[in-house]
Amino acid sequence: IIPTASQQVKVVSSVSTTNLTSRRVSGVVASGSLPSPELAVLTLKKTLWYSQPGVSKRHDTMRVIAGAQKGRRLEGPKGYRLRPTAERVKEALFSILGPRLIGARFLDLYAGTGAIGIEALSRGAQGVTFVEQNPACLSLLRTNLARCRLTEMADVHVCSASRFLARHRWEDDPYDIVFADPPYRADEEIDVLPLLGQPERCAHGLTVVVEHPRKLDARPQVGRLTRLRQYRYGDTTLSVYGSDAAGTRIP
Repeated sequence: IIPTASQQVKVVSSVSTTNLTSRRVSGVVASGSLPSPELAVLTLKKTLWYSQPGVSKRHDTMRVIAGAQKGRRLEGPKGYRLRPTAERVKEALFSILGPRLIGARFLDLYAGTGAIGIEALSRGAQGVTFVEQNPACLSLLRTNLARCRLTEMADVHVCSASRFLARHRWEDDPYDIVFADPPYRADEEIDVLPLLGQPERCAHGLTVVVEHPRKLDARPQVGRLTRLRQYRYGDTTLSVYGSDAAGTRIP
């Protein structure tokens, strides 16, 4: 039985704040109003994780959309349904990136099950760095990489996105494209975008795509990053940023 939005709100309200902080919560807010961090949310690659009795943790399956791994099944979390527009948003993301993905060094922050980074590798990215700290998602991420035989092309970091960005030596190992799908709380985007907009990270040109709720107004300028365009899909928005040195046009 798939719960309605109002039922989802009731379930989340019954979970304590202490328990919620130890679980991954991300996506689009269900109908109703709840104080942070009690947001009932679902998103492209991630779903709600509960340890309370009676909530299913069986795995749903996803597929790689295009490229060398086209049609390959990926394991995804199950228990609450994913948003029905998820595949459309995923297809839109890679349509936006287009040919700039070929040979690119790709950074997947908040990687979840790895579906976005694996899609990038399938479509020709040179390599992908996955950053994820949730143990359940990490297990699925590693399973999916092994299933696609992409483990050697992937670099998995078990830490928060902000910690990775703070300690990574960008001048020695720069990225061309960054995708950030943070938990749907405004403070996550506020923390990450300024780190990505620092001069040393934008010196060679950088494209950043942030997935966030439509109600969040992404800033037009963050350090050296300029918001180039926004794409809206229901309650989800993809905001595309480019650095001063990127010199590329976004469709």
